Amino acid sequence: MSAAGEPAPFLFIIAGEPSGDALGAALIVALRERTGGRLRIAGIGGELMAAQGIESLVPLADLAVAGVAEVLPRAPLILRRVRQTVAAIRALRPDAVVTIDSSGFSWRVAHGLRRHGETLPLIHYVAPMVWAWRAGRARRIARWYDHLLTLLPFEPPYFERVGLAASYVGHPVLESGAGRGDAARFRATHGLAADELLIAVLPGSRGGEVRRLLPVFGAALRLLEQRIGPFRVAVPTVATVADVVTAGVAGWPVRPVVLRGPADKYDAFAASRVALAASGTVALELALARLPMVVAYRLNPLTEALLDRILKVRQVNLVNLLLGRTLVREHLRRNCAPAPLAASLAELIGDERVRSAHLQGYDEAMRRLRGDGERETISPSRAAADRILAILAAKREGATLK
Repeated sequence: MSAAGEPAPFLFIIAGEPSGDALGAALIVALRERTGGRLRIAGIGGELMAAQGIESLVPLADLAVAGVAEVLPRAPLILRRVRQTVAAIRALRPDAVVTIDSSGFSWRVAHGLRRHGETLPLIHYVAPMVWAWRAGRARRIARWYDHLLTLLPFEPPYFERVGLAASYVGHPVLESGAGRGDAARFRATHGLAADELLIAVLPGSRGGEVRRLLPVFGAALRLLEQRIGPFRVAVPTVATVADVVTAGVAGWPVRPVVLRGPADKYDAFAASRVALAASGTVALELALARLPMVVAYRLNPLTEALLDRILKVRQVNLVNLLLGRTLVREHLRRNCAPAPLAASLAELIGDERVRSAHLQGYDEAMRRLRGDGERETISPSRAAADRILAILAAKREGATLK
């Protein structure tokens, strides 16, 4: 916590996509709590960080792009935003910069600052998946950053061995409230009968992935309806893609309920029998909610061909990675198709043994995510805030950051 006589910490916080926006918002709340409200912030974020006082330097939609082939057409805009961000940071002179995930944008900003000789502390929040990608990514980030905050307990050693100080702070999904949804409230709010089958569909938070996945998901749901009979669908979304999602599901025969913003999301999880989701952090939210899931992902064919050459693992779902085995069906690339998706959903809806295995596995994954007692019981956002404030204190005292 900041001493009364010290100036208020001034942080420039960058989130380049909606998942990072959620992390950034929770971090800001924790930093304000730890500093008694004595905090100055600037940066880049989305709707959740805006609610915490960030006036985003650039629109989040400009940056929320995934995949090599997807990024290439946007490269001039993204590089212009990088230069704009570097210039703003150099003009504002914050005490430190915290970048959150979104390595394609964040790392270019960090590189740009170092290239200009800036020595202010650079902290990255969310480790890149070095067990899945080439290890050179770990060495590269170590050249630019002073500290890494990791979400998973087994990540720090990957980076410490290349000289980057790293702290496991825990995954913010643990404080998300994903496991505290109210099924009855959701059904009453949206006029669903108590016995009406509901499926949660989560097509992602980036425009490109949503446009690719929605037609596949819609076709899978049509096949599923032919197989098991009628059901309803809840589609949680975020502001950056809400209009695209609303238009994309308009022709679905299952009368989808599109949820704009986070308010109804966890209630929808509680009311649902199963989820169909784009692969990503949402898998951990679904596991915490104990909602059996099928995950899928499809990229541009050029990007998928590149990934086939460089990926070191054959699965990407965080639940499976935490367990060290395959539990959640991952329909990636060519297997992201209507027929296999419908078959996997039907199994999870109707087979109680499979559902029970999923629930037991989710509970085990959540125990591992908590680190099995490796980290003291404190919310991940507060742990991240404490580490950042400790780094600022060390900088003021002239201590070595690494």
